[in-house]
Amino acid sequence: MKCVVLAAGEGRRMHPLTFTRPKVMLPVSNKPILEWNLLDAIDAGLEEFIFIVGYKSESVREYFGDGKRWNVKIEYVNQGEPLGTAHAIGMVESFVDEFIVLCGDTIFGREDIKKVVERGNSIGLTKVDDAREYGVVELSGNKVVRIHEKMEKPLSNLINAGLYHFDRSIFDFIKKTDRSPRGEYEITDSINMFTREYNMEGVLLKEWRDVVYPWHLLDVNEELLRKMKGDIKGRVEENVVLKGEVTIGEGSRVMSGSYIEGPVVIGRDCKIGPNCYIRPYTSIGDNCHIGNACEVKNSIVMSNSNIPHQNYVGDSIIGSNCNLGAGTKIANLRFDKKNIKVSLNGRKLDTGRRKLGVVMSDNVQTGINAMINVGTMIGNNVFIGPGTIANGEIKPYAKIM
Repeated sequence: MKCVVLAAGEGRRMHPLTFTRPKVMLPVSNKPILEWNLLDAIDAGLEEFIFIVGYKSESVREYFGDGKRWNVKIEYVNQGEPLGTAHAIGMVESFVDEFIVLCGDTIFGREDIKKVVERGNSIGLTKVDDAREYGVVELSGNKVVRIHEKMEKPLSNLINAGLYHFDRSIFDFIKKTDRSPRGEYEITDSINMFTREYNMEGVLLKEWRDVVYPWHLLDVNEELLRKMKGDIKGRVEENVVLKGEVTIGEGSRVMSGSYIEGPVVIGRDCKIGPNCYIRPYTSIGDNCHIGNACEVKNSIVMSNSNIPHQNYVGDSIIGSNCNLGAGTKIANLRFDKKNIKVSLNGRKLDTGRRKLGVVMSDNVQTGINAMINVGTMIGNNVFIGPGTIANGEIKPYAKIM
């Protein structure tokens, strides 16, 4: 049985991080979201995959290749113009018989994938606190009656989780599907037609994590790190303190005076220290430098980035190829301790978090003693000058002086 993975979208709500990569390639606990799904699908017994790609697809193809690294087979279909989930799934008609579909930017548990694999025509369901932004699933027993998209007053908190088991009959209904009010061909509309003629079973999932906005990456990162077991492959000098579960990749060096509280994962070929403090729930990618008198807490630092001199980074996401000048500090808590609100794509959003520092895209540089306020969203290739205070939403290629 083949597994079709929907991985074509940009993920506009994940700006500024998706200016330079597709949403499925955003890292949590040092692996792309898409890789976590691949690993869980493999553990569920699947060996043949079709990735539907589109936006910046080269990053997906370069990372995953033909799948031999995981002892599986991966093929690619380019969706081209993004015309919706039904359009994407319809593109694999000539490649599949009975098959699984999963949304590559939502993280599923392996046992849940396995449950859906073992059933016939079925759909994964999960419960959420607020179902207004999702497809609410109406059931009769365990049979799907209808999916109601984005109800202002939801029938229940039971939603479509984005994990499906189809046979070839679904393609008949995809071909009959009209564009939705959003101008896309939605698989939920196809399913609503399907359920008038055939049974589709609802399968309640136990593990499900939807990553909608950038700060949700910090939640997922924490969840994954909690499950991690430490593994030291790099070099740890004398007078280094490692507490809890700490993973250090090959070629990395942790220098004297460093204090690391797990769970923490550090990638390959990193230079850590001397005399730095890395606190729990931090993921540091490959070829990074965390230097003297720096503190990093509950953050994601992507590969090839440097936090080298007297810096504080808390509750933040730092993109690839970033460099923080000496003394750069990131605020992560309001004086009044209220939830942090951010400006994203011109909208003001409540993150629901009391602590949130910066969300920084790739290739950002800061000068010495730069200051970044809580909830600042910084696009790629931005320069923030010495002694400058950065606030709000900063567009790509800006210079803040």
